[in-house]
Amino acid sequence: MRTTTFAAAPAPQAPRRHRPVRALATAAATAVAAALLLAACSAAHGTTSAAGATTQGSYVALGDSYTAGPGIPGQAGVPAGCDRSSSSYPFLVAQQLRLKADQVRDVSCSGAAIASLSAPQPTSDGTNPAQLTALTPATTLVTLGIGGNDLDWATVLTRCVELDLIPALIPGSAAASAAPCQAYYTSGGTDQIQQDIQTAAAQLAGALTDIKTRAPHARIYVVGYPDLLPSAAAACADTLALTQGDLTFLNQEEQQLNTMLRQDAQAAGAVFVDTYTPSIGHDACPDPATRWIEPLIPSGGAPMHPNALGEQGIADAVIHAITAAA
Repeated sequence: MRTTTFAAAPAPQAPRRHRPVRALATAAATAVAAALLLAACSAAHGTTSAAGATTQGSYVALGDSYTAGPGIPGQAGVPAGCDRSSSSYPFLVAQQLRLKADQVRDVSCSGAAIASLSAPQPTSDGTNPAQLTALTPATTLVTLGIGGNDLDWATVLTRCVELDLIPALIPGSAAASAAPCQAYYTSGGTDQIQQDIQTAAAQLAGALTDIKTRAPHARIYVVGYPDLLPSAAAACADTLALTQGDLTFLNQEEQQLNTMLRQDAQAAGAVFVDTYTPSIGHDACPDPATRWIEPLIPSGGAPMHPNALGEQGIADAVIHAITAAA
């Protein structure tokens, strides 16, 4: 998904039963600034893995920022605008499979949509070639993590924070359980996000067919998105500023995206990697030692993206899937 960076901001105040007006204003300003910035970001050898699976040929990693690992120390790769990290899950998967450098091509890129698989993607620092051009008949392992930018997920989160800001920061109010963002995205009786998911499904199906044509001997793993948000708004009201109603709505929409990815993967004969289940409880709200996802004001990666711990968790899920399929 698209990424951005945030300027330093004061630490949010601890929740109080009766919050002073000044504290409420400070929290509101922080959440608005974070939301606006979030919107702006918008080779063949045989080896035996540590997991016990055998991989022959080359590994190609395709995907967006959840694959690339923006903001995580160890930024590397060309073009620099793709924000790839040497702590991303493709790097960790290759390491656990004991692959040599010439067996691995990570062409993931922050901001990539499904169209970026078949067309060059301009970035703030260089152009990433069409990702599918990295595939060859010698490719035997492909991971693909994509789809969030086709929903413009960063904009969705930004809009929800803007609409929820005041009610979410008034604990105990009737408005705190409302869902103004859900009302916005389902106005007229049509769920706009669901429409985007259906459009993305057709595009992804075509891309998976193209991958199979270019790399006919490859085992393909479609990597889902991890759990981003808690189930209860009270868990981190100051951090995310979302009402309970909209938190439930956004969680359902993300799970629908993962359902689409699973269905397309299975229809194409690929393997779907569930990263949502193992990441439950490791969303953007727990403390830094536990969370896999960075909050709106990040400390170890891009906002609302996996940090190094999250990338390791995703890598473990991929390795588990490879081992199970071996």
